[in-house]
Amino acid sequence: MNLVPVNSSNLSAVGYDSQSKVLRIVFKSGTYDYFEVPQGVYDGLMSAPSKGRYHHAFIKNSYRYARV
Repeated sequence: MNLVPVNSSNLSAVGYDSQSKVLRIVFKSGTYDYFEVPQGVYDGLMSAPSKGRYHHAFIKNSYRYARV
């Protein structure tokens, strides 16, 4: 999985594996994998003007996750 640096006050980088549907988000405070995330959610995150707000609204409480 390739991690792409993002411009955000809370997130550092984002990666996505379309085969396994795992979204990896590197926060300033740690790294988390989110499971069974559709491609469209990843695309939405990457195009969102505020990555932190998008994460909070559409990812944080919607998908199973684990700290990496």
